[in-house]
Amino acid sequence: MATFVLVHGAWHGGWCWKRVIPLLRQAGHDVFAPTLTGLGERAHLLSPTVCLDTHVRDVLGVLAYEDLREVVLVGHSYGGMVITGVAERAAERLAHLVYLDAFVPRDGECLLDLFPKTAREQTLARARAEGDGWRLPPLREEQPFGVTDPADIAWLRSRLTAHPVPTWTQPVRLTDPKALALPRTFVECTATGWFRGFAERVRSQPGWRYQDLPTGHDAMITAPRALADLLLGKRRDKPGRRVVRARG
Repeated sequence: MATFVLVHGAWHGGWCWKRVIPLLRQAGHDVFAPTLTGLGERAHLLSPTVCLDTHVRDVLGVLAYEDLREVVLVGHSYGGMVITGVAERAAERLAHLVYLDAFVPRDGECLLDLFPKTAREQTLARARAEGDGWRLPPLREEQPFGVTDPADIAWLRSRLTAHPVPTWTQPVRLTDPKALALPRTFVECTATGWFRGFAERVRSQPGWRYQDLPTGHDAMITAPRALADLLLGKRRDKPGRRVVRARG
């Protein structure tokens, strides 16, 4: 039996894993999907003081109070920043890090450091214009996060909430040798291709595994069975492709 902790991305909440959680539990595994402070059902806690460290401490609290060990820690999109910070402070509780179409920071980088300059400036300008400089409303896309089914789009849009910008400006630290030695998998959602640069970077680095999913960025919504199968190690390996397998 493995223990999965699923960390959502910006504007989302623990609700976004609703279709994946039952599949992992049906296979006999424990699953936790916390909602980060200020988002989802915790949107009433949103404030200018919510930063990356706040969200790292959210997940650390789950690990400590649930007494979790040998955890497969999955971070989606912005959640890659969070799981990197968690690994720095609780590597002894973790078995594997999974970056699901996610940001992969180096030591000392914040999320906005990973944006192209123009995108970074546009993001901060929109926060100033629409969120008092410290919060950012959800993006107004026709097919948000690569979700294409009209019913899924309506469900998704009804739950997205503003995201605190300080979580994107605080740098992450990654200096603990135990954290750096953890096995890591990058899962690229190829239908959108937003994180191809990170996928290409880590594929050439030791200690990384790579897998892809032919679906949009929000794979937990658009391809929950394929994502669950990947996490459970049910997908057959192909040349140049290795999968993360649940331990136990």
